[in-house]
Amino acid sequence: MQSVYEAAGGRAGMLRLAEAWHSRVLADEVVSHAFQHGFQPDHTERLAAYWAEALGGPHSYSDAYGDESSVVRIHSGNGPHDDMDRRAIACFDQALVDAGFTAEPLRQVLHEYFAWATTTSMTRYDASADDVPSDLTIPRWSWDGLQP
Repeated sequence: MQSVYEAAGGRAGMLRLAEAWHSRVLADEVVSHAFQHGFQPDHTERLAAYWAEALGGPHSYSDAYGDESSVVRIHSGNGPHDDMDRRAIACFDQALVDAGFTAEPLRQVLHEYFAWATTTSMTRYDASADDVPSDLTIPRWSWDGLQP
């Protein structure tokens, strides 16, 4: 069976989606707050590599940029931000349309992955980045959801 990553067009599809999402969040008055202190110039490439790995593609994020612990630390220690999370998910849903991911079931699986990651994986350590364990691995997501 084809992976979600392959169905989304591989690296090119992930990059197209990451660019569309990044554009949407920078334009959002609430979500853009997360980027007020700047971001790495290759943010969309890193994001595309991360999503690729999470969705069944190559381990290009882990090989080049870091592990899940480093990603979660970046998103930790900011307290609860439910409104920002909801808006980030809404931006993602719009980015799916912008990037041409409107066909089911792919659109729904991508939405479910992003919503889960945003509200679960990336918010687990909202009190302090120091609470993030050092041995986390990038969760893998398939057509059936989170993989063990």
